[in-house]
Amino acid sequence: MTRAVPELSLAAFLEGTPDARAAFSAELMRGLQDYGFVVLRDHGVPVELLDAAYAAAEAVFALPEATKRQSAAGMRGYTPFGVEHAKDSGKPDLKEFWQVGHAPARRDLNDEPFEPNVWPEDVPAFQATVTELFDRLNDTGMVVLQALAPELGLTTHWFDDKVRWGTSLLRILHYPPVSADTPEGAVRSAAHEDINFLTLMPAARGTGLELLDRDGSWLPIVADPSTLIVDSGDMMARLTNGVIPATTHRVVNPSGPNVSRYSMPFFMHPTLATSLDVLPSCRSHAPVPPPITAGELLDERLRAIGLRA
Repeated sequence: MTRAVPELSLAAFLEGTPDARAAFSAELMRGLQDYGFVVLRDHGVPVELLDAAYAAAEAVFALPEATKRQSAAGMRGYTPFGVEHAKDSGKPDLKEFWQVGHAPARRDLNDEPFEPNVWPEDVPAFQATVTELFDRLNDTGMVVLQALAPELGLTTHWFDDKVRWGTSLLRILHYPPVSADTPEGAVRSAAHEDINFLTLMPAARGTGLELLDRDGSWLPIVADPSTLIVDSGDMMARLTNGVIPATTHRVVNPSGPNVSRYSMPFFMHPTLATSLDVLPSCRSHAPVPPPITAGELLDERLRAIGLRA
């Protein structure tokens, strides 16, 4: 039987009976444990907003290289093609991207060091569209964590104050057509795990996403454009002591038409001070690692992928 990433309806949790909510939570937990990924439909993020964000992304990445580089600003704004690489990889990924997060003015009685977002003046629709998408995905991510919490022996809203104003990032990605002079072995995104609690990614415009299945084979992920793809990252793995693992995935070079690919992963991070000390319900699963904060783990991983010196 061919394996396929589970597809769940978030409406079952948002609008369902207590039994339906419990069933959704159990299926979410099982999907993240068995695959590391689930596909969400009925999630409340309008498909019209997704389409508008992808259209704005195409316009931004079509700008001249010199114009885009004027908006390079570390963890916000533009990151040029070939800068990031997977952990332990000697080859750069074949991608460029634009990152946004919470604006400094939106701090909620905390001391998170939110950097200013950087916006392209030449594509005025980009700021409003991407800001709305960030907010919608942040809200949806909180709901997904509320659904997951009881499966970890936590109260429904245990994650809320940790992630509502966390250091989450929305990354707008462009993978250009693969050029003839691409270094041998370089791919659009080499095998890696995400750093955060969860990633929510609107289904990409273009193929190539694959996860490393539990039997060691690569499983392509194909999803309807209206859906969100959810996967678990290193911080969730650390918090749960591997009960929910961080699943390796990649984006392979096109085997069909050599065209651009666009995607928009939302990396849901907690605040930097959030402790990732293993949850009580997960302490018997494996030897317990030493305590670490989300900020410490984030710094370690960003250095490993070339985004921090």
